[in-house]
Amino acid sequence: MRAPGLALAAAAVLAAEGAALVVFALIELMGIGAGDAASVPTAVALMVLTLIGAAALFAFAWGARAGRSWARSGGVVFQILAVVIALASLTLQPIPWAFVLGAGSPGLLGFVLLIASTRREAELHENDGPAGD
Repeated sequence: MRAPGLALAAAAVLAAEGAALVVFALIELMGIGAGDAASVPTAVALMVLTLIGAAALFAFAWGARAGRSWARSGGVVFQILAVVIALASLTLQPIPWAFVLGAGSPGLLGFVLLIASTRREAELHENDGPAGD
């Protein structure tokens, strides 16, 4: 069965966010190698947690493409987290607009796509009811 367009779009957003986290982990690794870390164990832990988040996003992307509800649920949680972090950064002075838009926009887009994908799949299953109804 081919994945619906909304599911593919949601999976693409999740995969792009996972790739962005891998890039951040590589930047963290370069910072550790350059000696920029005040605490190497803390920096390594942050890098590992970032990679775990990336792996989760890639898994959610795969699952969303396959129509798995666990992946959409996990993806929604990550999208809400991204939007909340972007909104929280509005309290900083000066406001980091690049971060707000870079984290908040994909988070909001991913959230909308995941919810729409869930609704679309529910409509499809609703129409697949038993014959005679």
